[in-house]
Amino acid sequence: MSEAKSPIHSIRAPADGAGPVMIIGGAEDKLRDRVILARFVQLAGGSEAHVVVVSTASSLGEEATGLYRELFTHLGAGRVSGLRPVTRDEANDPAAGRLMDEATGVFLTGGNQLRLASVVGGTELGGALLRAHDRGAVIAGTSAGASAVSTHMMAFGASGASPKHRMAQISAGLGILMNVVVDQHFEQRTRLGRLLSVVAQSPSLIGLGLDEDTAAVINADQTLEVIGRGAVTIVDGSEIVTDSYQTKGHRPMMVSGAILHSLPAGYRFNLTTRSLLSGPTEAVAKVPRAMETARKRLHRLSKEIASEGADSFVVDRKERKARDQLPEASE
Repeated sequence: MSEAKSPIHSIRAPADGAGPVMIIGGAEDKLRDRVILARFVQLAGGSEAHVVVVSTASSLGEEATGLYRELFTHLGAGRVSGLRPVTRDEANDPAAGRLMDEATGVFLTGGNQLRLASVVGGTELGGALLRAHDRGAVIAGTSAGASAVSTHMMAFGASGASPKHRMAQISAGLGILMNVVVDQHFEQRTRLGRLLSVVAQSPSLIGLGLDEDTAAVINADQTLEVIGRGAVTIVDGSEIVTDSYQTKGHRPMMVSGAILHSLPAGYRFNLTTRSLLSGPTEAVAKVPRAMETARKRLHRLSKEIASEGADSFVVDRKERKARDQLPEASE
């Protein structure tokens, strides 16, 4: 008799009482309904919340922290603090760990996920982030912050719909979500090919592709709920057949048997059983629009943060161009 196949457990069981994890595809709405950001504040405790914004990934510096501080305060968060370590020594500062230990919600901004993981991973702050998740705080990441929350991080890669060998580079993330790999700006940057290639080479992983202004809320029981404007693409490689181990160079990769789910807002998915759970839930109540006086500044910062999420060097190039255009000092 052949032995029955054991069920695939795609994600290691989190600690008892672990908090939810929100992964956001970037460019989340900051000006109008703000469904995603409002859900984060609600999960963090609303007026009782202490939100810590970690902006290490961003090249915008304290400007990114200030934007999210203003947004979360306007949405009703009781207290908002900022952390932006740019070296591992700073991330090992005990004061940073103590502040994280007080957080009911943590928000990782966009920018460059390699910068975030390289600075924070394995430090006092990185350990405090894991402790915050284990004791029930909500951990959210947008764009680069979303990629960095998992054990396996999509560090960088090429765009395109077809999977190819050497299309993506994987490195270790911050370790909050186990055995998933997250990609963001998914539909807007045509990143299906690289997510398929990663899952084909590591079929025990589940691939999660997040469109802009779209989030997956993952609860401790490993159920995922989609909120926002776009869709979450889920790649299940448990039945995959591939020639990835023998393909050379950057040639197309054969991938057969991948199971794809594309879930818009309201749908739920069980990451352990890899199965659809339900249809749309009730629509989330809209948040009142921001005051008109703040809209222009918020719009500018939102565009810069979204651009940085799609291309983490956009701010550096902008600053370099501005310096190059300065007139030379006369002798």
